Amino acid sequence: MSETNAELRVEVKGLMLDPASNIPIVILRDTETQLFLPIWIGVFEANAIALRIEGVEPPRPMTHDLLLLAIQQLGGTVEKVVISDLQENTFFALIHVRQGDQARTIDCRPSDAIALALRADAPLYVLRSVLEKAQAADLTAESTDEDKLKKWLEEISPEELGKWTM
Repeated sequence: MSETNAELRVEVKGLMLDPASNIPIVILRDTETQLFLPIWIGVFEANAIALRIEGVEPPRPMTHDLLLLAIQQLGGTVEKVVISDLQENTFFALIHVRQGDQARTIDCRPSDAIALALRADAPLYVLRSVLEKAQAADLTAESTDEDKLKKWLEEISPEELGKWTM
């Protein structure tokens, strides 16, 4: 794997609302460099991620729960999720599924992939090339001139992240 296609392990740091647009943002953090990668997502996906972060179990399976159950019932496991591309300010992701001796990838939106990975306890990765593109496009918190966002990301506690609501 070339250096630009190296997978960087990330974790979900939390969720927040964009102060200007009120659109939810999922914040990913590279576990090595501590760079933040904000990804603007939909309300329903943000809710699905928030429920899992907060440990809330809905009485009936939600869409991402259903997807995981379907994968498992078909003999598969979610191995990992990779944020694999960035084109025209739109992120792309791949869900890596193993079914027996066959490895499969499923193209999807990052928000859905993250919600699924959290339910499957699967690791999250971002390709180095995607992080570099995001930095060049001023999408990472390290490269933006919004000092408030960067400061908030660095100082927020896990307890405060758990209070996020839509």
